Amino acid sequence: MTAARTANPAWTHSELAVPAMHCAGCMAKIERGLSALPGVHAARANLTARSVGVDHDPALATPELVAALAAAGFEAQPREASTPPVSAVRPLLAPLAVAGFAAMNVMLLSVSIWSGADGATRALFHWLSAAIGVPAIVFAGRPFFASALGALRRGRTNMDVPISIGVTLATGLSLYETITGGHDAWFDGTLMLLLFLLAGRALDAAMRDKARAGVDALLRQAPAGATVIAANGETGWVEARALLPGMVMRVASGERLAADGEIVTGEGRFDQSLLTGESAPVPAGPGAAVLAGMLNIDAPVDVRVTAAGRGTALAEIAALMEAAGQSRSTYVRIADRAARLYAPVVHVLAALTLVGWLVAGAGWHQSLVIAIAVLIITCPCALGLAVPVAQVVAAGALMKRGIMVKDGSALERLAEIDRALLDKTGSLTLGRPTPDAAAIDALSPAEASVALALASHSRHPISLGLARALAARGVRGAVLAGVVEQPGWGIGGTWPEGADDGGPAPVVTLGRPSYATGTAVALAIAGRPTRLIGFSDRLRPDAAEALKRLDQLNIGCSILSGDTVPSVAVIARETGLTAQAAASPADKREAILRLQRVGWKVLMVGDGLNDGPALATASASIAPGSASDVGRQAADVVFTGDSLLALPRAIATARATGRVVRQNFALAIGYNFCAVPLAVLGKVNPLIAAAAMSISSLVVVANSLRLARLPK
Repeated sequence: MTAARTANPAWTHSELAVPAMHCAGCMAKIERGLSALPGVHAARANLTARSVGVDHDPALATPELVAALAAAGFEAQPREASTPPVSAVRPLLAPLAVAGFAAMNVMLLSVSIWSGADGATRALFHWLSAAIGVPAIVFAGRPFFASALGALRRGRTNMDVPISIGVTLATGLSLYETITGGHDAWFDGTLMLLLFLLAGRALDAAMRDKARAGVDALLRQAPAGATVIAANGETGWVEARALLPGMVMRVASGERLAADGEIVTGEGRFDQSLLTGESAPVPAGPGAAVLAGMLNIDAPVDVRVTAAGRGTALAEIAALMEAAGQSRSTYVRIADRAARLYAPVVHVLAALTLVGWLVAGAGWHQSLVIAIAVLIITCPCALGLAVPVAQVVAAGALMKRGIMVKDGSALERLAEIDRALLDKTGSLTLGRPTPDAAAIDALSPAEASVALALASHSRHPISLGLARALAARGVRGAVLAGVVEQPGWGIGGTWPEGADDGGPAPVVTLGRPSYATGTAVALAIAGRPTRLIGFSDRLRPDAAEALKRLDQLNIGCSILSGDTVPSVAVIARETGLTAQAAASPADKREAILRLQRVGWKVLMVGDGLNDGPALATASASIAPGSASDVGRQAADVVFTGDSLLALPRAIATARATGRVVRQNFALAIGYNFCAVPLAVLGKVNPLIAAAAMSISSLVVVANSLRLARLPK
């Protein structure tokens, strides 16, 4: 069944998985092929998800869309909501390994030939090279051969066509030279060519797989189904995709909601950090709206479904993340444009070279060797490695400092950042509420013991913070009786050991006082004065220095948080930043879009599940290692440790990476300007062409290695 939704009252929206999509050229061909089909109103390819969304007339069936894609050269199938992502890098690993292993062995044999081996020794080494090289070339070249063959069958070309022609001709001519006892064979150069091409493609594919993981991590937060109460009172399990509005779900304590709905009976507290970012559970009773992904903490409730499947708020957040997850890399777009021109230009150049030498009186063998050299020496390996190698080196250097880059284009986008929006809790701050030391020290040993006992009965972040602080001081919890936690109020019980001789056990409570202006709890023990304990969420270490460095990088900063106005105001005063509080996921995304519409390049720093759409929509995104699973998956960069200096370090490294990438482009283009004329003039053979191509790639790699020195 096609995953579809209504994009327009008169249209149907269908999602198709297209595993063979691997570049911007593929995206353009897919969109053109579908748009030409009568009844298709719009087609949008998503390279990261390897899928295409189509708005079309309801009368247009899915098989017709699949057939249109097949005519364009791409196999497709309906994409289900539960369809696992197709790994783009996995099919390339085996060819890459084979090419690398074979290239090393054939190069060892070639050393003897280069050293002057002749006669029977040269012939033996050629045959050994052929025995290793030919099967390896056939296997390692399959990704290019299959792509080229598919394009040629449909009367078009792509960049894999000249690569396949060059590899095939070089291998065939090398085999001919081996059989006829010729002087030269170029199995080593052919294998090196495949090795570098596969390495570049595998790096790009790995990065796109990581970009896709964020959406899948978010969707995994929703349960597979729910217990539904029928009209006759019977209960039964229903899968999430089969839930319909009007059904009544029974949600047990500790269970997440599988759909959006409204509470019919029961009340309790719900952890809604998935959608709002607030760590504190919120109470909800009959008539209250609850959303898919929220965790029921206290007691069973019955919920009438109002939206299910793709209509839930959780699915909407995932859709926003996926829509924003496409590559926005300028350098990648430049490389893709060059790739589209590469095939026809190289074909024409090689053909003209062949014809020119034949007309000039050279034999077919010499002319063909020169034409093959042109095909090989013009291989865009250096151009293809210019971006991913620099990104990988920079990412490795950052990783040593506890900064993990997950998306290859993130460094490029980080280099362009001129505005940063920072979430408060867990991003600017540590996300660990800490009680005031003076208030803790003012407690008597008995009061501290009771406070620890009460706090240990709750999983609320404030209770956890209080319990940690007291335990660190060596306090041991008192023995309490009848402890009860009431949603939105606090914890209460009795303290038998605190009773007077023959008197009743005093009532003890720990809860939020209505008169407190900040974050605080009140410890009340019957017969004793009430103790007020204030809490603060400390700024991350080096926050002031980090903000100063960001300012030196000409990056303006402000706070964008889903937390309450009072709590955000405190941090805003400490940092001197402007702030927007109580922002929903949609509010955060809209704030970013507003800035982007007027030309800002926005960095989003967030840690919660509710930050997912904002992290994906921003020009670049960073999350701390303490962030939720989905927050870490959605972000381009994740930093471990507590220091906020990771932000300016990542941006400074990204800008250095941009400079190196531009240098790499200049080196790659300069190489072609120098090497191609020599190949056309017959000054190089295929082996020298492959060596020159490899040297140009090594120069690019060596230049990129300078990024291993991370700016402080």
